[in-house]
Amino acid sequence: MPGLIVKEDIEKVRAVADLYDIVSADVTLKASGTGTYMGLCPFHDEKTPSFSVRPALGSWHCFGCGLGGDVFKYVEQSESVGFADAVEILADKYHIELHYDSQRPDQRQGSKRSRLLEANEAAQRFFVSQIMSKEALAARKLLAGRNFSQADCERFGCGYAPQGWDNLVRHLAGKGFTQQEMLDAGLARQGQRGVYDYFRGRVTWPIRDATGRTLGFGARKLFDDDTIQAKYINTPDTTLYHKNQMLYGLDIAKANIVKKRQVVVVEGYTDVMACHLAGVDTAVATCGTAFGNEHAKIVRRLISDDKLGALQLIGPGKNQTSRVVFTFDGDAAGQKAALHAFGLDGAFLSQTFVAVADNNLDPCDLRIERGDAAVRTLVEHARPLYDFVIDTAIDQFDTQYTTGQMGAVKAVAPVIAQIRDRSLVDLYARKAVRRVGVDLDIMINEVNAARRRMNVRDEDAYAPRRGRGEGMNGERSRVGRGENPYADPARRRELEHHDAVTQGYYRIDDAVFICEQQFMGVLIQVPRAINADMFAQLVPGNFMTPVFRSLFQAVEAAGGLPADDTPQGLWLHNLSKAAGPMLEGVVNELAVMPLPLPSNGRDGAGQGSGQSGQSGQSGAVVGGDSQENGAGAALKKPTAAETQYASELLVRILDLGFMRRIAADKRRMNQLPEGEEKFRLLGEITRLETSRKNLKAEIYGNVVA
Repeated sequence: MPGLIVKEDIEKVRAVADLYDIVSADVTLKASGTGTYMGLCPFHDEKTPSFSVRPALGSWHCFGCGLGGDVFKYVEQSESVGFADAVEILADKYHIELHYDSQRPDQRQGSKRSRLLEANEAAQRFFVSQIMSKEALAARKLLAGRNFSQADCERFGCGYAPQGWDNLVRHLAGKGFTQQEMLDAGLARQGQRGVYDYFRGRVTWPIRDATGRTLGFGARKLFDDDTIQAKYINTPDTTLYHKNQMLYGLDIAKANIVKKRQVVVVEGYTDVMACHLAGVDTAVATCGTAFGNEHAKIVRRLISDDKLGALQLIGPGKNQTSRVVFTFDGDAAGQKAALHAFGLDGAFLSQTFVAVADNNLDPCDLRIERGDAAVRTLVEHARPLYDFVIDTAIDQFDTQYTTGQMGAVKAVAPVIAQIRDRSLVDLYARKAVRRVGVDLDIMINEVNAARRRMNVRDEDAYAPRRGRGEGMNGERSRVGRGENPYADPARRRELEHHDAVTQGYYRIDDAVFICEQQFMGVLIQVPRAINADMFAQLVPGNFMTPVFRSLFQAVEAAGGLPADDTPQGLWLHNLSKAAGPMLEGVVNELAVMPLPLPSNGRDGAGQGSGQSGQSGQSGAVVGGDSQENGAGAALKKPTAAETQYASELLVRILDLGFMRRIAADKRRMNQLPEGEEKFRLLGEITRLETSRKNLKAEIYGNVVA
């Protein structure tokens, strides 16, 4: 049994792990100010981005739900694993060999997660190796019959699971995997006569996450004697695979989904293949379950969905707005699926469309009969989901008769009532009455009654709203628009005030609080900007705000100011560890708090710490050497502006400390009778006033106030 991972290896992983790379696999990040990226939080459902990432500091924080931390904490939260598992996942991603302390085996039980991933990858290679076998002729015929070439099948990882009882089990055993690992990965099942293959005699597709890791499989029935009657089966829920969070094709579609802000949801694996081969490169499919809220959350984070994205101001087919297209059959099952998706739309927010082909052909059959262009046309000419569901409800009745008209009203009113955006309810009610042929008042009364009955919450996509980064009048912070606040003291004070009123750990807005907050932000983000000699003069009593007084004590518990060669990520880790659970959230929030300082060219907006060299959002370049820019780099050398700002804040805090000590000594001196003690206090007051005078000279002589 392995022991604890040695500390040196943990720091190696921290040094190379790219926070931007890891987070952007789940969230579309957009540059927002100096070295900061914002996106929709992957850990709670939100409409306004409040999830902040600082790759150069190796830190993230959500101002909505309060979660935050370093790259390890992100993996822990996103993968629902412990710290050691998170280290192993990242070590595997970045090809770092880990070593364990064999002297303490009782403290480390070992992670199965990496082994399950390896087992799935080994199974995928085995299935692919079997696709050209004689036994797999039926699988090849099925795929070829859908106009998929051998190269197409290789591109999408199509494979074949042999019919035998334990072909995969024996193959994986030969690779060193235990039967328990096979069971835990969902690749095998326990029978009365031993462990046997879960997938047998079927064509297979690998189901991967956004980063390309194989988490499970989908498989289609080929033979009549298959003991499992279901046409399609999927990996059962495992540590890795959760069907309500899986989207087949996400690994190949993700980049285009982010770029185009569009996703096409189809119903099967072959439909995904057909769409991509036809040029619809944003297609994905659910895996053995209906499209649900968890799927919607994944899609929203990738298309960067927001309220205005739901307005569809420039028409269908345009990539400038968020667009979700469902392809359904026109039959009863397709209509039922459309109604289910309609129920999600209030939480989904994006303008959602439905594409139904003539003769109810799915994208795969449509491509076979009419070619690639027909598939592209199908998606381009999709109808709004609202219209599709409303028309479907009305079409059930013969509206040339009065009874049919009333039946249509009763059927369509509850549908219209579910539209949360009240600005659309009246419009759709008017469209419906034109089709049904009744007075508007009749329809409106039915709709309002249904809304009250269902307790539908009103929303207005056009209503102004404020989120983090917006001023009290709803205007976006100037810093968020890329302006340099340090060039204008008024702009700097605006951001300082903004930081004070938007933080979530202490609701006080005054000059003392702002100074202490900004100082702590500089101390955490750019500790080398702090003058060590002046810092040594600080004591807990210099801080009036309790949370910052405690945080200063945490800095002292962490060893004081870090050495210049301390890795950025290690400094934050040590500080968070010393701060403990009470102050860890404060450290995380201060680590991503925007400072009123210009970019130094290494931690600027649009510059991540990754090694991918890919283009980020809004034209920002994401790339560079993570050893120079990321959490693994040594604490960055401060710019002149950073040093100057830090000195200004530190001098003001020290000045307040002198003032408080002078006031306390004077009060005590006034209470004493004439004598030696009173004379001593007078000398101490004189010394403190001289020190304070020197500090003031430093403020007005050397520091730009």
